[in-house]
Amino acid sequence: MRGFTLVELLVVLALMGLALTLASPLIGNALPGTEMRAAARDVATGLRYARSLAISSNSDVTFDVDVEARRFQVSQSPRNGGFPKDAEIKLTTARSELFGTGGGSIRFFPDGTSTGGGVEIIREKRRFVVTVDWLTGRVAITP
Repeated sequence: MRGFTLVELLVVLALMGLALTLASPLIGNALPGTEMRAAARDVATGLRYARSLAISSNSDVTFDVDVEARRFQVSQSPRNGGFPKDAEIKLTTARSELFGTGGGSIRFFPDGTSTGGGVEIIREKRRFVVTVDWLTGRVAITP
């Protein structure tokens, strides 16, 4: 007769359960990094959109960051987003673009240049930095 015995099936199920138990913490630890990476990509996408909008509309467009509210938004657009709730957010921008106690803007001009700056998303030992070159308006993500 061909087939598996009940003991063989129980051993396989026990091994699968053990493997799942050992793998689940690894999967759980990977998710926060994924969330931060997604937030950094959202910020970079918003910055690139703001630059494109400034060029196409031939007017200044700002990418506004409210650190306290943990939100960002492109002016003249409904495009907005948020940051992970337990991550530290740091904004680097021109002094003239700071507003309030916890926010500021990165301004893009019609020729594609910008005031430059960056947004850091930090959680524990992980850090993502989205930077904007002032001369070219180029946006880059550094893990």
